[in-house]
Amino acid sequence: MSVRDATLEDIPELVRLREVLADRMAQDGSYPLEEEWREAYAASLGERLGSPDTAVYVVDAPTKGLAACGIGLIFERFPGPSLPDGRYGYVQGMTTDPGHRRRGHGRAIIGALLEWYRDSGVRRVDLHATSDAEPLYRQFGFVDDGYPSLTWRSRS
Repeated sequence: MSVRDATLEDIPELVRLREVLADRMAQDGSYPLEEEWREAYAASLGERLGSPDTAVYVVDAPTKGLAACGIGLIFERFPGPSLPDGRYGYVQGMTTDPGHRRRGHGRAIIGALLEWYRDSGVRRVDLHATSDAEPLYRQFGFVDDGYPSLTWRSRS
């Protein structure tokens, strides 16, 4: 198994895997699912693949398609005492196809993403985990940061 950078040709599979993740996340919590997200997601992937603030890593399935994927994003906010350069990372869309789980794909992808963050000088990375994946992330050193995670959503 090898982790590689995603290409434009992978976008349909990346959208499929994101849908797998959305279905799984809905089991753990109640967040609203919008109907018309697939086209916007595909377009955004097309725009961001290869940009210096985005890493999209995949593992190919043995036959065809993708077995797993993960996305790393780098954001910038104002510098502060705990984030002197203001840059932080966010891992999004870590997904393994149900038929390919428990084979180390997620471990390989999160390892590659953390290496990319280190090479990019990013010192803080956040993510949201499903209950299935939380033990894996904790093995890589992800911890509760002591602050509650709060979210605001517009009602309109």
